Parts: sequence; C-alpha cells; structure tokens
Amino acid sequence: MDGVAEQETGQQTGRGTGPVWRVPAVRALLAASLLGFTSYAVTLAALPSYAVRGGAGVAAAGLVTTVFLAATVLTQLAVPRLVGRVGLGPVLAGGLLAIGGPAPLYLLGDGVGWLCAVSAVRGTGFGVLTVLGATIAARVVPPSRRGESLGLYGLALGLPTLAATPGGVALVLSDRFPLVVAVATLPLLGLLAVPRLVRAVPRAVTAPSGDPAGPAVRAAAPPSAVLLVVTLAGAGVVTFLPIARPDGVVATVALLVFGATGALCRWAGGVLTDRYGTRVLLPAALLLGVLGLVLLAVGLDADAAVYAGAAVFGVAYGGSQNTTLVVAMARAGERGTTTASAVWNAAFDAGTGLGALAVGVVAAAVGLELSYAVLAGLLVLVLPVAVRVTRR
Repeated sequence: MDGVAEQETGQQTGRGTGPVWRVPAVRALLAASLLGFTSYAVTLAALPSYAVRGGAGVAAAGLVTTVFLAATVLTQLAVPRLVGRVGLGPVLAGGLLAIGGPAPLYLLGDGVGWLCAVSAVRGTGFGVLTVLGATIAARVVPPSRRGESLGLYGLALGLPTLAATPGGVALVLSDRFPLVVAVATLPLLGLLAVPRLVRAVPRAVTAPSGDPAGPAVRAAAPPSAVLLVVTLAGAGVVTFLPIARPDGVVATVALLVFGATGALCRWAGGVLTDRYGTRVLLPAALLLGVLGLVLLAVGLDADAAVYAGAAVFGVAYGGSQNTTLVVAMARAGERGTTTASAVWNAAFDAGTGLGALAVGVVAAAVGLELSYAVLAGLLVLVLPVAVRVTRR
C-alpha cells in the first residue's frame, strides 16, 4: 500500500496486530455494504411475491430476480473498465445511487414489466457494490490482514440476507410493501461513507488507469471457476431442499443453519487464511462440501442428516468463498484487485443463477438425491484446480 492509506491502515491495525474492524475505512465499508446488501436482500423474494399478489404467474414473477441478477453480472464485468476511466469514487457513488435511488419507483405499479425495468437499473448498482466492496476490503488493510478483512466484509453481507429476505416477504404478505421500498432506499445513506473510503484506498486503485485487464482476468479465472461450482451447488441446495422436504419446518431450519454457518465461516475462513494460508484451507473446504452434499443425497428423508448436511455444506460454502477470493486477488496482483473482484463476483452470481436451472434439469431426469450426488462429484472434479491455484 502507499501514501496516506498505508499510514492510516498500518497505524489502525497496529502494523498487523490490532483488530481489523477498528480501521475507520473498514467500518465505513461495512456500514455502506450493510446498507447496500440489505436493500438487495429485502427485495430479493419480496418483489416476486408482490408481482404474484398483483396477478402475475409464478414463472413470470421469477423474471424480476432473473433480470436483476443478469444486470448485476453484466455490470460486474464492466466495473474494472469504468474504474479505469473515471476512478473508484464516482463509480462507487453511482452504484449506491443506482441501487437505492430507483426503489420508490416500485410503488408506481406491480406489473412484471415495470418491476423488471426498475430492477434492471438497481441490478447495475448492486453489481458495482459487489465488485468495489471486495476491492476496498482487500486494499484498506495490510496484505497480511487481507483474509480477515474480506471475511469480515463477507459476514456483513451474509447477516442482512438472513433477516431481510424473509422480512421483506413478511411485509409484502401483510400489505406493507411501502416499508420494503423504504428499506431498499437505504444505500443512499452510504454516500456519506464514499469520501472516507476513497481516501483510504491506494491511489493506484482509486485513480483512472490504462492498465490492461487481460492478465488479471486470466489469473483470477481458475479460482473463480472453483467458486462457480460451489455456488452452483449452493443454489441447488437453497432452491430444492424446500421442495424435497415440503413439510416446511425441517427445510426452513436447515436453510437457516446453512446461511448462518456460511456467513460465520466466510469470516472465520478469512482469519485462518491470514494465519495458515490457502493451500490447505481451500481443498479442505471442497472436501467438506462433498461430505455435506453426500449427507443430503443419502439422507433427504432423515431430519438429522438434512441438518448435518446443511451445516457441513454451509461451512464449505462460506469457507470457499473467502479463500477463492484471496487466491484470485493474490494471483492478479495489487493493480489487478478490481478486475479479480469483478471476475470472482461474476462467477459467484453466474453459479447462483445457473444452479437452480441446472439442478432442476438434472433432478427432473434422475431425482433430487442423485442430483446432490452429481454436485458432490463436480466438487471432486474441481479439487485438482483448487490444489493447483493455491500453490502458485
């Protein structure tokens, strides 16, 4: 790190010994990210429910989420070029405006077309936040604390999803959709944190540059491919576990366990990465993922197996997120941090988006139990890639 940013982060972390959360820029980032991801999470399931209550079919209502995530992925791929042209500050401010500003427009209609149009704009803002949030988390602390900072950032992203997603649906079902909209505008408050964040990140990241993105993309692609397979499997669990256990209670508790262990282990994985490196942690996370999926495959009818499988796979899901991001950034180099974050985030959302579709097709052909076994096999197939990328 250079200049003022290096001095500030070095002093605040005690040259690598103090808690990362005490760094002012980290706190500002966590606040802005919490606002942004709460806006995303509160509308994630609420908008389809709102569309259905307005007369849309279930399949049509799902387009709202699809459009949002499609806009997110396309924007993520463009963020490094935008930052290279105009700098980090304007792009980050634009992202916060894009996800929070249009939210009140949802109140103008409940048609699927209108909801999709507004969601497409908001999806661009979410794409910006996901890429630049990880970039900032990595660059406002010394490299020796990068894993912990990214893990803390990941924990801040996971918590709103646990509360805001079901909360948004509950508000819609109780005819309080305007409150959903109000919460969705919260990222506008994050604009107050932008100046501090820009000052804390090295000039090489915040300023426009003409650096080619190709080398960083190629460096970040292999660990991001590992992540894509993990998130594909995660989407299969989240989407189809409630279908496999329609009694409701078991699936709900299992998904809460999955979400909680995933969020906590993304943070814990960051701390362990700083201490022990990724060479052992990433392959171990994948092996745990295999175990969790096997438990689900052989025990979908047994409550204990479902709970255990969800918990073990949650550990793998959270741990592999942080370790693949650390590896991607390390391989891309300091000036390739933003590009690595873009590739990683695009892989995350692409895997999540493809997972439900792909697992659904396989499940229709061979059943859900074998589908989870197939997902376990995919994790085994990418294990050599995980081993190779952590040794470079």
